Amino acid sequence: MAASTRKRRWLTIWAITASAALVTIPAGAAPGGKGSPFGARALAQLAADRTQSVGAITPKATAEDDDGNEADEIAEGADQYAEARTSPGIVAPGAYGAAWTSLTKLPSTGGSWRNVTDLPYNSDDSRYRDIDSNSSGGSGDVTGRMAAIAADDDGYVYAGSAGGGVWRSKRGGGHWKPISDKLPSQSTGALALDGAGRLWLGTGEATTNADAYLGSGVYVLSDPHHGTFSARSRVGGDELESTTIHELRFGGGKVWAATSKGVWSHSTKTLKGAWKLEFAPNPDYLPGGSLASDPSAPYKNIANDIAIDPKDPSKVILAVGWRSGDDYNGFYTKNSKGAWTRITSGFGDLPTDADNVGNVTFARSADGSRYYAIDQSPEQLATNPDSGLEGIYSAASPFGPWTKIAGYKQLAADGSALTSSGYMPGVQAWYNQFLTVDPNDPKHVYAGLEEVYETKDGGTTWSTVGPYWNFNFSCWSIDPAKQTGDCNPTTHSDQHGVAIGSYHGKSFVYVGNDGGVYKRPVNGSQDASGHATDWTSLNDGTIDTLQYYSVGVGEDLDHGGVSVTGGLQDNGQSVLRSNDTVMGSNFGGDGGDTLTDPANGCNIAEEYVYLSIQVTQNCGVNDGSWVTDASKATSYNVAPADNATSEARFIAPLAADLKSSSTWVAGGRHIWVQTHGYAIRSGSEWKSVYDLGAGRAATAVAASGGKVYAAWCGPCNNQGFARGISVGNADGTGWHDISLPVDGTVPNRYLSGFAIDPKNADHVFLAVNGFSRHWTEGPGAGVGHVFESTDGGTTWKDISKNLPDVPTNSAIVLPNGGLAVATDLGVVYRAPGRTQWQRVGSLPAVAVLQLKLGPDGRTLYAATHGRGIYTVRARDLR
Repeated sequence: MAASTRKRRWLTIWAITASAALVTIPAGAAPGGKGSPFGARALAQLAADRTQSVGAITPKATAEDDDGNEADEIAEGADQYAEARTSPGIVAPGAYGAAWTSLTKLPSTGGSWRNVTDLPYNSDDSRYRDIDSNSSGGSGDVTGRMAAIAADDDGYVYAGSAGGGVWRSKRGGGHWKPISDKLPSQSTGALALDGAGRLWLGTGEATTNADAYLGSGVYVLSDPHHGTFSARSRVGGDELESTTIHELRFGGGKVWAATSKGVWSHSTKTLKGAWKLEFAPNPDYLPGGSLASDPSAPYKNIANDIAIDPKDPSKVILAVGWRSGDDYNGFYTKNSKGAWTRITSGFGDLPTDADNVGNVTFARSADGSRYYAIDQSPEQLATNPDSGLEGIYSAASPFGPWTKIAGYKQLAADGSALTSSGYMPGVQAWYNQFLTVDPNDPKHVYAGLEEVYETKDGGTTWSTVGPYWNFNFSCWSIDPAKQTGDCNPTTHSDQHGVAIGSYHGKSFVYVGNDGGVYKRPVNGSQDASGHATDWTSLNDGTIDTLQYYSVGVGEDLDHGGVSVTGGLQDNGQSVLRSNDTVMGSNFGGDGGDTLTDPANGCNIAEEYVYLSIQVTQNCGVNDGSWVTDASKATSYNVAPADNATSEARFIAPLAADLKSSSTWVAGGRHIWVQTHGYAIRSGSEWKSVYDLGAGRAATAVAASGGKVYAAWCGPCNNQGFARGISVGNADGTGWHDISLPVDGTVPNRYLSGFAIDPKNADHVFLAVNGFSRHWTEGPGAGVGHVFESTDGGTTWKDISKNLPDVPTNSAIVLPNGGLAVATDLGVVYRAPGRTQWQRVGSLPAVAVLQLKLGPDGRTLYAATHGRGIYTVRARDLR
């Protein structure tokens, strides 16, 4: 199916590394391989009769079938965000912590950042129902990915985001305040309240997806109602730096942590002293071990959860294993001699063999009478295109015997939106999991996968109370007078965190997912299909954890001021007009790079993935009439040919010529140029001006006055990583490769961005990602992150000086000749005529992926991957 008709939701896959913040390593190097590819729904089929896929499930209470869930091969692309930070080798633990310390010691510029996206973002905004939009799906107000949730009975809710820190609400959700901005890691793995009411935070997101970051340890907040986390509140020493933390569990006066470096414990009574390593299946692969530098080391000690018997806290079950499979995967407990031993029998329906134990989540009832578990199977992940879910299970004891109470086919038939072959419940069970039990009813359970499921009878029957979306249900309509036709609002898809708490005496379940935080009454209402009628989005704009890849700014000709847009992880493309009190979404799925006409902010080119580019000249405004009249569509697929051949990066580079906004350059295997600007209507209008070569793909492009710079990699992972720069003209003449030997001035690392001096196209700056050789074990890792050329890229000079050793993502030359650089920990600046770097403002430890100037040339915009879009006045940077 053509890219222009695909439903634009993509699910970022993964991988883990020993890098101190980013979770990744090339999937092909991991045990078990890449896992499953994932599909996308065809929006163009919404008005048509849907033909049921072979092997699909017929929902019990829906009249329509879903079509278009073809398997698109995105597994490789999902690794690429991480490859940029780890290639050509493995990054040692501690790299990001050292960089953050160095960054905070830099002198500061003048000026302060202002958040421009701290207002509601309505994914169902009825203004934007064009062909590539997800509006009317039912998710409502959204924000960035939430990895963990905690709640108490006093109305306090705590939401831990993937890259934007921890937030607190004291009103049962909404009116949020950040409470972890002073920490060196804003990535959440786990949140938990202990019996004394203290809030425990495990940093380092454990979803093993492409843009997850490792953490700096575990922190505790004694007064979570009023206090904020500080570096002084860290528990223990540095034992859990550079890990992910999947769960924190309590028992026997100890807190247990399931991490990417095994299972650890610490006293809850005294917070000093080192963490104790309870169990690591392969300790030689841990930092300091004899195999610590082995490429597979990051996969060898992954722990997912801990089940503790409250009647006898010495009885503990460990769920250990890499989601794609390894020999050590399984359940472990202590034998009579105190040694951890794999459980091989007596578990009933719950598998114990390594092939079928992957990512696991436990939950138990408040009275200890029932235990529940979700198990993702490496074998299913590798062989079953429909689902990686082995099942959901129940037992009277964590030691079993366990009884299977749900499989993916049963869940698909119980009101699910995922009923087509290739995309059914649990297809991402390695990424999406939560489980909790109603404190007042041991048989009342909420389970989260891609959707939210509920059982009130211990698993005999299930309801999909939070379907993936409403598109394939008979109640759905694209009618702009309604949010989602006659369907009730649902949650955003891809569930990660859950908690049950009370507010004003009423109990609510809170769920965290790729779209933020939602709640409903614990004993809420359902319609005839089993879908909840009472979900409320808590993403009211006071919580901004949006994960931007890009930003674009142009004049708002209709209202004055400017229009700000940007591409997001799993939340499409946001559009903020100058008179808006609510942002809208005009494109769906993962939003990549963005071009916006400075003279007209409604002229927008938005990249989906792999150079799948859509263009609109009216901001994507549409009432949905394209459903019955295709000529009413106002956005167009204009992808160059490398999209169809998959010869482009997952987030591929796209740029406009600094001197001509109608000349665009895009990079895949080829360097593509088109000169029709936003009037382009077909991918055939692109011209290939240079072939980088088989196996190579562009990582950055820039152009000024017809001169084009292109950086590339190939191979792009740490298995033979290579990189280079090619230079030529937009008309196809003069193209040549620059000589960049591995032992030369420019390191053999990922080349992530160019900044051309607007006054001289031969004067150009280069941003280099990854870490220098002090941290990176790989050939030619070299040193430095920012390089300058005054001869059109022929020779380069390292100008990093006092710049911290931190991955850099992009750069921009300001009107005064100063240079601003976006890094994984904020923005730095070098004033004209100076050699030293300064820190711009005081953003939290959040990745900034792109910088753009507003059309007035006086305002700098920063796309952060976890805290929205910020601005600062360029003239204040001095």
